[in-house]
Amino acid sequence: MRVHACPVRFYYERNEPLAESDRYAVCKQLSYHLGTPLDAEAVWNEVSSVKPGIDTALREYLDLCVASCTRQEWKVALETDVRVVSEKHGIAGMIDRVTGDGAFSVIRATGALPMGTYSADRLRVAALALCLEEMTGRDVAGGTIEHIPDGIARYHDVQPRDRRQVLTSLHKYHAIMDGRLPEPPLNAPCNRCRYKDRCASSTGRRLSELL
Repeated sequence: MRVHACPVRFYYERNEPLAESDRYAVCKQLSYHLGTPLDAEAVWNEVSSVKPGIDTALREYLDLCVASCTRQEWKVALETDVRVVSEKHGIAGMIDRVTGDGAFSVIRATGALPMGTYSADRLRVAALALCLEEMTGRDVAGGTIEHIPDGIARYHDVQPRDRRQVLTSLHKYHAIMDGRLPEPPLNAPCNRCRYKDRCASSTGRRLSELL
């Protein structure tokens, strides 16, 4: 949900391809083995096949992730990398793990908050829940965010505000794709944004007005 975090930044980066980080590649590959005895060497061999040339220093990072994940029990996934779609809302996404009875989880290569979940994760779970509800015809209460580096699985119960924010983000997305430069949110991380100067001089105007 990059649009929700900062629609202006999304506007400037909308045509840039998203590159998968090496740390995510490690966490993602480890996630396929959750619920079974974790063999770090076997996982690393798979990571090296998926991303040839990956920095070998991340082998130590994998060991740390394995150590964290062995501290709790995990459910084995019945399915992985399940694509879900909502025709009604025009959105699609990927569920990392489905563990039965409609339960699903998404993988994160970041540490967990001391309590609660990140806003972006809440919206991702809400969007996936909307897709699942349309596809299955059943209510979906929420989903789990699995923070692999910390070995923490945190369930998020989707709230009405999450669904509202998903719909609001979709409206912003369509406006941006229509050529409108959006206004930055009040809490935008402008100080560390490379588009700060461009944003200040051009927000709120249509692309056709700048050409």
